[in-house]
Amino acid sequence: MDTDRINIIELKNLSLGYAGRPLFSGANIAFGWGEFTALVGRNGTGKSTLLRTIAALAQPLGGEIIIDSRPLNSMSRSEIARMISFVSTDEVRVNNLQVRDVVGMGRAPYTNWIGTLAEDDHKIVDRALDLVGMSSFAATSVDRLSDGERQRVMIARALAQDTPIILLDEPTAFLDLPTKYDICLLLSDLARKEGKSVIFSTHDLAVTLELCDTVAMIDGGVFHYGTVESMTNEGILERLFTYNRKKHFF
Repeated sequence: MDTDRINIIELKNLSLGYAGRPLFSGANIAFGWGEFTALVGRNGTGKSTLLRTIAALAQPLGGEIIIDSRPLNSMSRSEIARMISFVSTDEVRVNNLQVRDVVGMGRAPYTNWIGTLAEDDHKIVDRALDLVGMSSFAATSVDRLSDGERQRVMIARALAQDTPIILLDEPTAFLDLPTKYDICLLLSDLARKEGKSVIFSTHDLAVTLELCDTVAMIDGGVFHYGTVESMTNEGILERLFTYNRKKHFF
């Protein structure tokens, strides 16, 4: 890895799991600014749990998470909301709202107690819509959108939250192949052009190889982490994806 690289997320001796069921332990890896990272691994290895834990939506069994040089457990909910946005794989349930209103929810960490958007907030919402190519849908009801368009709206909401870290749990799981690629290309551009650390869980080898900068892989309770090139040259990615094709388990 680049010796001049500046980390924004550090996992220090991190252990995750549930009562009586550890997923992994002793993870020591870091994620840098402006990097697009694929989080891969077999089902049940802890990908979603890791993302939720970094987002402070779950607690680790041990170790700690450092966000921009600060322990995550020392940060307030408001401070976390200004550093980390999270796009889950859950179905979007905001059908009675217009696209602009949903994206505007991302400004919640910065608004007053009744959620009134100021002029600057509206500008940020407009820019987020423009970045994901959804400006022309601003007044459209979310229930009139395709799955791919809805996912773009949720990414726009994360952008409107204006955080340096964006976490996404299988953001393309239910999309067709062209839309899946377009969404990942968008995320890749956001990481590099906007300088954000974007981490997403995925089962797509082609997207990982073509668009990502780095890969974090959970395999048998062990973390492997590196650039796409290094992980490919060492045969680590090939081992995982070949295994999963044979077992139909990925």
